[in-house]
Amino acid sequence: MDKIIKYIERTQIVIGVSFLLLFFFAVLFQIVTRHLSISVIWTEEVANYSFVWAVFMGAAVMVNRRDHFSFDILMNKLTGKKRAILSIFNDAILILFNIGIFYFGIQVVGQFWDYNWNALPDMKMGYVWISIPIMAGTMIIYSLGHLIQHVKKFNEGGVQE
Repeated sequence: MDKIIKYIERTQIVIGVSFLLLFFFAVLFQIVTRHLSISVIWTEEVANYSFVWAVFMGAAVMVNRRDHFSFDILMNKLTGKKRAILSIFNDAILILFNIGIFYFGIQVVGQFWDYNWNALPDMKMGYVWISIPIMAGTMIIYSLGHLIQHVKKFNEGGVQE
């Protein structure tokens, strides 16, 4: 399972960085064209939607690396099996939360798939919204991987992080 998780993470990093670069070049292009008094209306939507993809892919990677926002005061005070139980509880909460995001993300994608971008009418909004269930699905996979590791550590006597 670790190899699959590492592959998914690397893929998400590549996708996130690619969309961050697209964001950067769209904004740069927009600045240059405005300076030249040329109206290019599609750059704003491309920048916004590529930034959405970059942030959601990065958020999922941060969950896997455990670099996301957390309150670790209690975690730092606990040791052994108590720490393992708290880690298992945290993973379970993350999984449940992301199942909700995944479920509602699929509904949003289905409802808004056929909406078109304003500036690029050939582009569907579904391509933007599908980033939500992809993010949530990979967060579930990452959290399940952590949960499995924490259960193993619990059976061994505790969690070291």
